[in-house]
Amino acid sequence: MLKRRYPRMLDQFLETEAKGGALLFAAALLAFLWANTPLAFLYFGLREVPMGFRLGAFFLEKPLLLWVNDLLMALFFLLVGLELKRELLAGELRDPRRAGLAVGAALGGMLVPAALYLFLNPRGPELRGWGVPMATDIAFALGVLALVPKVPLGLKLFLTALAIVDDLGAVLVIALFYTGGLEVAYLLSAALTLALAFLLNRGGVWRLWPYLLLGLPLWYFVLKSGLHATLAGILLAMAIPLRRARPFRGETEAEDPEAIEGELEALEEEVGEAQSPLHRLEQALHPWVAYGVLPVFAFFNAGVALGGLQVGSVAWGVALGLLLGKPLGILLFSWLALRLGLGTLPEGVGLGAILGVGFLAGIGFTMALFIAGLAFTEGMLDQAKVGVLAGSLVAGSIGYGLVRTSLERRGR
Repeated sequence: MLKRRYPRMLDQFLETEAKGGALLFAAALLAFLWANTPLAFLYFGLREVPMGFRLGAFFLEKPLLLWVNDLLMALFFLLVGLELKRELLAGELRDPRRAGLAVGAALGGMLVPAALYLFLNPRGPELRGWGVPMATDIAFALGVLALVPKVPLGLKLFLTALAIVDDLGAVLVIALFYTGGLEVAYLLSAALTLALAFLLNRGGVWRLWPYLLLGLPLWYFVLKSGLHATLAGILLAMAIPLRRARPFRGETEAEDPEAIEGELEALEEEVGEAQSPLHRLEQALHPWVAYGVLPVFAFFNAGVALGGLQVGSVAWGVALGLLLGKPLGILLFSWLALRLGLGTLPEGVGLGAILGVGFLAGIGFTMALFIAGLAFTEGMLDQAKVGVLAGSLVAGSIGYGLVRTSLERRGR
């Protein structure tokens, strides 16, 4: 369905994610190598450089690392929200049979790694890291999958949908379990700002700049409310319209899936490609996030000095959660979804390829490092980073081999 409707957009999405994954890896490798040289003090000093601005009585200052993690990553979460809304209302997740398999696989890919981590870290401050191995890095995973020749489109869409649902799960985990004490006044201010954005949507405002202007105070209010500031990106994405600038005659203002379906089909005939406000923002934002935000995030967060580091249960819990928990959970819950009739396998794909994709989903990286930064301070944070890097590297290598072998056997 998505390939028929958005051929160019889908190809651009997959290509951008694949190239962005390579750049992400290069940035992470540079940070890791720099952090283990005699000049490591420059790397760690750069992360702590204070930056801020003043506007009258208003003043905000943070270390450079937190500007990257709180502000730049809000753009990443905005993109995740746009992708999620598109998939739910007009993409793969709208089809119950296709969504059933992806949602089931993502659920297993979150629960089993978390359970495995908790088995190895049942108590103490280490317990806070249970959310780290739950996440999938869509850029890295699609980048590795792009190296496999003749991958069926359905398998690419399955991995994409799985990763998007996975990201939604990670967002909920961050919102519910990795927030501080809530400030009611700022929380109400954020709610009013978001309500104004939805009023613009309901009022038929299709230009993007009013929504983006509201995004700035929304980010600030969420930052001060006690929730993590990046959640503002997800919230704002839900208010961006997924419909045409000029409504069709007789069209309802509500963003119901049936109206969107007919709208996009008519638009495909007219201009050959969807150009709703949501799609325009997603297409404009995607390269900036893939080639800019995520590599910068990787550079500032992947550096860990190995000298004197003791690898303990946190590192093992994260690494094994990604390497074993992810593929086992995805395969088991995919099999259950198929047995219960809740989903269907993509054309030309068997359970062997699903297991391979499960290992590719074990490339946690971006979101895993992000959650690790919320869960731990320096000592355990370094352990978690080592677990993320090691588990992701091995899982990605195994996933590549399994997917390629499975598809070659099925082809013969």
